[in-house]
Amino acid sequence: MPWYFHAALKQIFPSGKLLSFFAFISVTGVTLGVMVLLVVQSVMNGFVFDIQSNLAKTNGDIQIVSRAPIVGWEDWLENLEARPEVKAAAPLAHGVVMLQARNRPMFPYVWGLDLESGPEVLPFEDFLQSGTMDDLDDRSIFVSGGVARELTLGVGTEVAVYTPLMLDRMKVDEVIRPITMRVAGIFETGWNEVDSRTVVVTLRTMQELYGLGESVHGVVMKLEDGVDTAEYAGVLNAGLSEEYHAQTWMDVNSDFLFVLRLEKTMMFFIMIFIVLVASFSIAISLMMAVIRKTREIGLLSAMGASRFGIGACFCLQGFLIGTVGTILGIIGALVALHFRNNIFHLFAHLTGRGQALTDAYGFSYLPAHYIISDFIIVALFSIFVSTLAGLIPAWRAARLQPAEALRNDA
Repeated sequence: MPWYFHAALKQIFPSGKLLSFFAFISVTGVTLGVMVLLVVQSVMNGFVFDIQSNLAKTNGDIQIVSRAPIVGWEDWLENLEARPEVKAAAPLAHGVVMLQARNRPMFPYVWGLDLESGPEVLPFEDFLQSGTMDDLDDRSIFVSGGVARELTLGVGTEVAVYTPLMLDRMKVDEVIRPITMRVAGIFETGWNEVDSRTVVVTLRTMQELYGLGESVHGVVMKLEDGVDTAEYAGVLNAGLSEEYHAQTWMDVNSDFLFVLRLEKTMMFFIMIFIVLVASFSIAISLMMAVIRKTREIGLLSAMGASRFGIGACFCLQGFLIGTVGTILGIIGALVALHFRNNIFHLFAHLTGRGQALTDAYGFSYLPAHYIISDFIIVALFSIFVSTLAGLIPAWRAARLQPAEALRNDA
């Protein structure tokens, strides 16, 4: 073992002590910085991963939409389902209606679900909190949890549905009465954007509400496992005319997904300053060590130690502090993430705002998703910054002249 490596170890781990005081402060700073970075990154990854999973379930893998209602969509379904890449396909009809219950109005987003092929593409059975798919018919409706809470609805409650088609008929002095429908079930997807303002009716009911006749707004597909959605959407677009367009669930929600990625990047950018602050504590600690050991440095130089060896002694201390702090930070982050939901529920209980957090973020828990590349990047970054923090003290120690260092009274 080179002498400067042994000297660096003795500085950080002196005989009879686990860590020197200065090393303890520096390691603690790196540990906390790494912990915060990894916890924030993993929780943000959890939000992104869960939201993307819910988006894929509630939007299908690919949607083919048109500028005008599509007639003859049954042939489309047969053609698409015959393709080996497509697992299932279903007609798509959607819009906005006014829902009224107990004289309280609401304007939710409405999906028309084909009872035969729809559940194979959009698994609403998995989201139902009450009721079953067999309960849905042409005069019943599924409402999301947010709609149910807003209008105080339960299974069996009747609601009045008003459609934009009524406004068009009023222009020609024709009045259409609202449709009275029974709540057959309540669903929660876990995605707040859907759960706060969505209702589901049968495809025939949706066609009636919007005066579509036998046409639909589009076709939604679920692909086989392993098929790249973006690539296959490009294949479909190459064979479609200009009035049709195939878009993935990522295209439909591109703005929101961009905001999520930007938020994660900005959180990482802000949190790295904690590691940078920890690096200053390392630099200050090592600079103090250079000042305190000036005579020892002069003695080493007089005994023939090279400038490289003296500089390496202090630079290695920064590297070792960064390595130990990073390892402890990773362990601490994994422990904190393991108990994250206990901490979350304790905080919600103490503040009494658990439902507010659920309404705002759509989650009643703190998700987490571990990405190995994040751990590697954070570990390498913290070790690099810690090593860099040792360069200035190392450079100062290497420049000391033996004679001047031995005369120093510090």
